[in-house]
Amino acid sequence: MEFLFFYLLNYDKMTFIMKKYDHKKIEKKWQDKWEQSKIYKAEDNSSKPKYYAMIEFPYPSGQGLHVGHIRSNTAMDIIARKRRSEGFNVLYPIGWDAFGLPTENYAIKTGIHPIEVTKQNTDRYRKQLKSIGFSFDWDREINTTDPEYYRWTQWIFLQLLKEGLAYKKKMLINWCISCKIGLANEEVVNGKCERCGGEIEKREKEQWMLAITKYADRLDKDLDDVDYLEKIKIQQRNWIGKSKGAHVEFSIKDFRQKIKVFTTRPDTLFGATYMVLAPEHKLIEGLKDKVENWDEVENYVKEARKKSEIDRTDLTKEKTGVEIKGVKAINPSNQKEIPIFIADYVLDGYGTGAIMSVPAHDKRDWEFAKKFGLEIIDVISGRENDEKAYINDALLINSGEFDGIDSKEAKQKITEFVGGEMTTNYKLRDWIFSRQRYWGEPIPVVHCDKCGIVPVLKEDLPVKLPNVKNYQPTNNGESPLANIEEWVNTVCPKCGGAGKRETDTMPNWAGSSWYFLRYIDPKNNESLADKDKLKYWTPVDWYNGGMEHTTLHLLYSRFWHKFLFDIGVVPTSEPYQKRTSHGMILAEGGVKMSKSKGNVVNPDDVVGTFGADTFRLYEMFMGPFDQSIVWSTDNMVGPRRFLERVWNIHYKLKEKHEDKKLLSLIHKATKKVSIDIEEMKFNTAISQMMILVNEMEKKENVSKRDFEMFLKILAPFAPHITEEIWENLGYSESIHLEEWPKYDEELAKDEKHLIVLQVNGKVRSEIEIEDGESEEIIKEKAFKDEKIQKWVEGKEIRKTIYISNKLINIVI
Repeated sequence: MEFLFFYLLNYDKMTFIMKKYDHKKIEKKWQDKWEQSKIYKAEDNSSKPKYYAMIEFPYPSGQGLHVGHIRSNTAMDIIARKRRSEGFNVLYPIGWDAFGLPTENYAIKTGIHPIEVTKQNTDRYRKQLKSIGFSFDWDREINTTDPEYYRWTQWIFLQLLKEGLAYKKKMLINWCISCKIGLANEEVVNGKCERCGGEIEKREKEQWMLAITKYADRLDKDLDDVDYLEKIKIQQRNWIGKSKGAHVEFSIKDFRQKIKVFTTRPDTLFGATYMVLAPEHKLIEGLKDKVENWDEVENYVKEARKKSEIDRTDLTKEKTGVEIKGVKAINPSNQKEIPIFIADYVLDGYGTGAIMSVPAHDKRDWEFAKKFGLEIIDVISGRENDEKAYINDALLINSGEFDGIDSKEAKQKITEFVGGEMTTNYKLRDWIFSRQRYWGEPIPVVHCDKCGIVPVLKEDLPVKLPNVKNYQPTNNGESPLANIEEWVNTVCPKCGGAGKRETDTMPNWAGSSWYFLRYIDPKNNESLADKDKLKYWTPVDWYNGGMEHTTLHLLYSRFWHKFLFDIGVVPTSEPYQKRTSHGMILAEGGVKMSKSKGNVVNPDDVVGTFGADTFRLYEMFMGPFDQSIVWSTDNMVGPRRFLERVWNIHYKLKEKHEDKKLLSLIHKATKKVSIDIEEMKFNTAISQMMILVNEMEKKENVSKRDFEMFLKILAPFAPHITEEIWENLGYSESIHLEEWPKYDEELAKDEKHLIVLQVNGKVRSEIEIEDGESEEIIKEKAFKDEKIQKWVEGKEIRKTIYISNKLINIVI
């Protein structure tokens, strides 16, 4: 990369030596100064309005930071910096989510203790984050593996236990044979362990559970009160799975027990021609003496246990099942005998583990009925074909005395007719909270033969994880802690007799469910956090993270927060007022980055070669923030050259220089950048600043006042270079403490241009654009035009010709 040679330039009374833009020297200088001055420290006692901006704290792996981390961090850093300039007292904290399987597996593989692995990894991450210039308040740094942190994780668990929301239950779990650990359903992919790719099996084990289902309705309903992306709300609601329907009981011929089902369509009860039970349904074992094909049933149950629930409920897979021969159910609406099947797509934990099947009005039931030659009876009028199974506001047919009644009205009437009850059901199940591993928070209870399960006293917290040499998982399914007799054997906190500690540990979800609260008061030894500080800082104003965490992590942390609100610990019912997410950064070629493929980009290399400011700009400029984007090191050159232009311009400033066109462009850029930051349209904000710098570069002189206004809007994106230039301009105070510039609406007013849209030279539509919009944005608008989409859909685009402010011609 070539730079300009040194030369002298008179600037009013000051004389500058024009130097090349040396990012290494500049960035190190300002990172040291910011750390020494604690410029980004949040104040607990401030008259300013507060603003709490937060990212998902990283899991510090041995690989170091991923370029994907930088995308989220930079976005929130830009927002945090803008808020400070707008007069807010900003809290932008950082910490480490360091318990869990990756660290433990690495420790087992290398022989380095998890405590040492965690220290090495967090040290590396800290150094990397500081090298990129994020405005974190490092005084509030937390680590989930710190006993002074997990003391309060354990305390929260004990409050859940006290209120009856934590309990033990024997249940079937996914067991990874290789990792020797129980897996949550989401940790099983295509029937294999997500981490090692090994085989899983079902094992029955006693597990600690958290009764999140008791909060299901509030977790669903309160989404109305928060500013989350709609796709995030949909994910949350789908996982909670709230549905209104009815509980109905089916008798079993010549058998006293009944089968209870939940259905959202009790109006179709007369069309139920068979039933399906989950392979794990407890009733099956009780029917054994009556079942004519028991071996077939038993083999199917065994095979179903090998599959993950995600695989079993995949709507695209072929339906399998086995009829329980010799046993019939009785349809309570018409007293007809109907066959009973077991099928793996029905899960014992969802609803009642049994469903009534109405093949005429449910696509899945219809496919199953066709495969097994079962009866199909229409009970809702107007079904045109097998695909159109559900018709709203239609009338009932083949439904006895209910014929001719509207299906909506019939739901209540038929439910009452068969002695059922209307109810609300949820797909959400209680949270499996225990893990049979070493590297996690010990569950703070003691098992006493006399007193049962006894909570550890608050003054005895934390129950520290013992520092032992042998932390390998066991073959018998017990935690490695079970083998440490001197730790396990203890005194019952209630009776003083002999007791044994719980040897299961918490999942890594535990520490991340409340970390945002500890940032508020990280060194408090008396409570989770001071109530006045919690009242000032909560809720988090803006939380950004990956879409992969917007279901479970978000749901779990909302649950814990609501519980803490109920017991008077926190002042708000919801933890986060706003939640956004970003798209993934893919490796060159559009594939996922992974160490095994050797395509992971090391941020250290990028910062060393191009500089932190260039790195930040590139990640924000490379595409829409909410979409996946493909990394290209070659494309770093553009943002780097942009910063060099900015650097060079600051050597040709005049104290007083009027240029009305440039002044208008600066106010337009200020307006657009101000709006685009709030809408997370960082790429278009940078594009607008590039347009402005191109115009400045053409000028012989640029007004110092105008350039300073531009520097202030660039500062959140490129904090180091703007700080250096600001100092060169004679200022002793940081540019990051300057007030956010206000734009003049008249000067920022855009001129409108009508752009003609052609396809192969023929006019097909037109769009209106604003003055200064980039060619990229204008083309994007053109392709989004409905009329144009009709002409280009399915066609190969040969090229796109743009004539500035006049027309676009798309050649197909």
